[in-house]
Amino acid sequence: MDEPMDRPVEGSGEPPEPTAPPKEKMLFLQEQMVNFVNQYNLPVIEVSLVLSKYLRHLTAQLSDVASQVGEELPELVRSPWPLEVESEEVTLEMDLERVLTMVDDARMDIFDTIIRVVLSETEMNHTDAVLLLREWERLARTQLAKVKSPGQLFSPFEIPDDF
Repeated sequence: MDEPMDRPVEGSGEPPEPTAPPKEKMLFLQEQMVNFVNQYNLPVIEVSLVLSKYLRHLTAQLSDVASQVGEELPELVRSPWPLEVESEEVTLEMDLERVLTMVDDARMDIFDTIIRVVLSETEMNHTDAVLLLREWERLARTQLAKVKSPGQLFSPFEIPDDF
């Protein structure tokens, strides 16, 4: 039986003040994301879609600022990090539209809101946020690279203990 969505996320506390050290803000965001993903067994596909949205948005903003001052974003910020897994060549026939109708929009909205609120309330530096989300993205892409059937897209996102 699914848990109600109106319960607070375990371990949720007050976000750090905007003047707090960056590591404290990043740790708080990490804790909030881990708690929600674990509590609601978010599928790999849903985590991936939310991360993709934020990474596109944040890197576009950073890129605009960098270009205004004649700079370029470092590769570490600009692009996905390399995977440390060998993926087998698997040809999957997946109807993307069908997959997208199967995601839980309400659950994704809550995950999205957690990220947005923490970024906003802590006034986290966009570069710090992108670096944290890139780490999540690499984990998500590693799990996606191991998918051998459409149903595995809906397997719970696995977070290692040392993450």
